[in-house]
Amino acid sequence: MLPALAGAQVTKADYDRAQSLRDHYDTLAVNVPDTPTWIGTTHRFYYRRTRADGFELVLMDADSGVKQPAFDHARLADALSKGSGESHKPNRLPFQSFTFNDALSAIEMTIAGARWTCTLADYVCRTPELPRPGEVRRGITGPVRGDQSGITPRPRLSPDGKWMAFIDNYNVAIRPFGGDKRTILSTDGSEGHYYDPASIVWSPDSTRIAAYRVRPGYRRLVHYVSSSPEDQLQPEHWALQYAKPGDLLDLEQPVLFDVRAAKAIRVDSRLFPNPYDLSDLVWRKDSRAVSFEYNERGHQVYRVIEVDAQTGAARAVISEEPKTFFYYNRSAATLQAGKRFRYDLNDGREVIWMSERDGWNHLYLIDGATGAVKQQITRGDWPVRHVVKVDEDRRQLWFSAGGMTAGKDPYFQHYYRINFDGTGLTPITTADANHVVEFSSDMTMYVDHYSRVDLAPVMELRRSEGGGSEGGGLSPLPPFEVERGDIAGLTKTGWRAPEVFVAKGRDGTTDIWGLVWKPKGFDPSRKYPVIEYIYAGPHGTHTPKSFSAFTGMQAQAELGFIVVQMDGMGTSNRSKAFHDVAWQNIKDAGFPDRILWHQAFAAKNPWYDITRVGIYGGSAGGQNSLGALLFHPDFYQVAVSYAGCHDNRMDKIWWNEQWMGWPIGPQYSESSNVDNAWRLQGKVLLIVGELDTNVDPASTLQVVKALLKANKNFDYLMIPGAEHNAGRGGDYADYGERKRFDFFVRHLMGQNPPEWSSLPTTTATSGRQ
Repeated sequence: MLPALAGAQVTKADYDRAQSLRDHYDTLAVNVPDTPTWIGTTHRFYYRRTRADGFELVLMDADSGVKQPAFDHARLADALSKGSGESHKPNRLPFQSFTFNDALSAIEMTIAGARWTCTLADYVCRTPELPRPGEVRRGITGPVRGDQSGITPRPRLSPDGKWMAFIDNYNVAIRPFGGDKRTILSTDGSEGHYYDPASIVWSPDSTRIAAYRVRPGYRRLVHYVSSSPEDQLQPEHWALQYAKPGDLLDLEQPVLFDVRAAKAIRVDSRLFPNPYDLSDLVWRKDSRAVSFEYNERGHQVYRVIEVDAQTGAARAVISEEPKTFFYYNRSAATLQAGKRFRYDLNDGREVIWMSERDGWNHLYLIDGATGAVKQQITRGDWPVRHVVKVDEDRRQLWFSAGGMTAGKDPYFQHYYRINFDGTGLTPITTADANHVVEFSSDMTMYVDHYSRVDLAPVMELRRSEGGGSEGGGLSPLPPFEVERGDIAGLTKTGWRAPEVFVAKGRDGTTDIWGLVWKPKGFDPSRKYPVIEYIYAGPHGTHTPKSFSAFTGMQAQAELGFIVVQMDGMGTSNRSKAFHDVAWQNIKDAGFPDRILWHQAFAAKNPWYDITRVGIYGGSAGGQNSLGALLFHPDFYQVAVSYAGCHDNRMDKIWWNEQWMGWPIGPQYSESSNVDNAWRLQGKVLLIVGELDTNVDPASTLQVVKALLKANKNFDYLMIPGAEHNAGRGGDYADYGERKRFDFFVRHLMGQNPPEWSSLPTTTATSGRQ
């Protein structure tokens, strides 16, 4: 017998229950620790853990095993309340992480976007002044410098203490330390082609200076009008510097100067003719050369350049020239990090380098003189994620990776040690879970924090095998359990972890991993409409791998939906070929894999109704969710799109040129929701914040105009004063969530949502004049 349609009338009580899940569930998962932070060179670390009534920040001495509060929570809450004018509770401090200063006499944290400093001797908290309305704010500039006017650069003292280097009328100049007589080393600097004072670096022997000469690019401003400011009646205007794809960028070129001869040494730029960006200039310790990294516009050439200090001759120590893209963001131990790592050994005579040249992200030992590969350090059908530590003396390194064990979740991060010659691969983590390991500065101890979506976090303190001089492997000594999350109270409420499901992708062989959330009162005899949460940004992978007592997907499911999330091809942390699907093809978003995943799950679960599929997401997910209706209307029928970067020519330069390439070509139009808005089938709700500084809100408005021109029906909500998280966070988070709930209840479930206009309203004016 076929399952019956899930059709119980959704009520306001159902909404209230769904929107209260976060506060309810978070209080039921106790002793759940965040990842720890070691304090300087000590054996002490601190972390945040949950309690039944909130959370606390804990300081632990790893040598003694003693734990104590990191500070006086009550006094800090009082200090923050006085400093901010808002009430704060000791068990609900308004931050999740903080840092100690070197003397442990103060802490710093970020609250509502502002950086706060609190001294612990007197418990006084202060924050810097925020930008004033009407001024130009530096935003997502990319490789375009801000306005240099009014900047007085600090002179650079030579290593021998005899000379000061500085900028004089856009040119490089020097003068004796303590003296006034200046010598101008360049004469070609001008306002339109100046020497950058921040780039000046002395050679260690004080005989040479290196600096960048810069031809300024286009300084684009995105203008905002705040229609309803809190502190006045009339609107206010301000502008944000914001570089977009195709913009003319700053052109940087290195120049060397011979201090004794007082002359410039020109550098041949043929190896770096069209930079998207050049890294900081760094001298070799013996002053023989200066090095930098060249990221070519379009991100298909990335080089490590070395320039001879005597002749100015440039050579490529390393050159990456993939057919698609080089993901140039730095690597890190997260699912949303880049694939660039470089570590110079023996003053650059050897280099440890991260590369996908064999089809997977691996580590190589490069000959710094010839550029030849001396040794591929890691190899296999799995990607390295991050290098934690390099030990030059023992010629070993510690790194994290995913997918090394067949049959396990390839996104789980594990940690290993290996020798430079590729031998001695040693695991540091063993539990079948997603790990984050933090080492003490001397590498004698480490804290292993691990969890899964169905396993509450465990935090263990371990000693490295043999200590600092011999250590780095998995110690045979038993670990000290610092914390173990307790979710007994959570499971008693009927909470259940999302279900992991794996299906084959478009090639028939590659596994696609996803999660499934069911409503608390799930009944397998009924059929449930399906909603997919999507964020297909190629800069990472986004399906949760670690424990969380609550996710927004649970709240959506509580209304009687099945909610899913997965990572299709075109996202990171798998093979290079898996990632390359996104190249100049953002609209793909892994949809062929996603649809197959849905179909495979439905084939095993008759209650999963793929004749009723909705989708929602924000930012890149906002582009993806609308794109689902434009490019795959035969499968997706309803979408909610928050703050979408609907045309990659309108969004920030670094993210979009990384995946869509340069110069701007037809691929941008092919992936544009604006240019393809005429294709719309199904129902869509577009939500955007009036003051979105991450994605230009004009991107959504251009979709609106295109839909109007195409005579399409759609729903649209602009939230005055809201930022990029409009409808998902901030003052109107509940309202935006309710609008999404309503939209899916009405168009996917076929019911009328509750009548909200009868609820109490407020007429407060917030003191505006």
